[in-house]
Amino acid sequence: MAGKVTSAAVIHRVAVLPQPPLLIPELAAGAADECAELREACLAAVRRLTSASPDWIVVGAAPGAPEVPEHANGSFRGFGVDLGVSLSRVTAPETELPLPALMAGWLREQGGASSVRVHLVDPAAPADQCEQFARELGEHAAVLVLGDGSSRHGPRSPGGEDERAEGFDTGIRDALAKADTGALATLDPSLAAELGAGGRAPWQVLAGLAADGAWTAEVLYSAAPFGVGYHVAVWERA
Repeated sequence: MAGKVTSAAVIHRVAVLPQPPLLIPELAAGAADECAELREACLAAVRRLTSASPDWIVVGAAPGAPEVPEHANGSFRGFGVDLGVSLSRVTAPETELPLPALMAGWLREQGGASSVRVHLVDPAAPADQCEQFARELGEHAAVLVLGDGSSRHGPRSPGGEDERAEGFDTGIRDALAKADTGALATLDPSLAAELGAGGRAPWQVLAGLAADGAWTAEVLYSAAPFGVGYHVAVWERA
């Protein structure tokens, strides 16, 4: 994680999104049409985030929780298409960025934001570390949380079918629809790992960030079109 961030601002709006590269038409190829509904929900969510602030804090997960440089540029070259993205409008040399940072850069451009500061938590971090991570982030007007649900929906899913996946992602959808930070905070890391749910740690950071507020919430999308649970939601301070 990057160094401690402090701010007097209050969180006004949170967008919760998945992070499949298939969101990007250039990477989706033949699946672009199948992704259209998910993509539109994601773009609607980030536009609402920009209306709260043009500068976002982004929470994602990557093994080892590498530090992501401010104003960094990167490319989806590793995913098969040399599509460049930037974390801000400042020109900077290209660097290798993990998927959450690449997706944050693309979403920043689509949402018309000025900059994003990406902070990564290790996907295996226990709940108490996620809560501590949230405290160190402080409060910011606009927060983007990136993470996928279970990758084990159906026999053709990437992780292989697991009958518990549906109940797990139904619980995530319901927690996001109610801004239920308690439900997110008590997610079982072991179960999430068994189900291939990479969003568990970022969602528990969200639980810490939003625990003290009263929120209205709206789920814009919740489905598992490719065997992976994808949820799009917007929380606004009540």
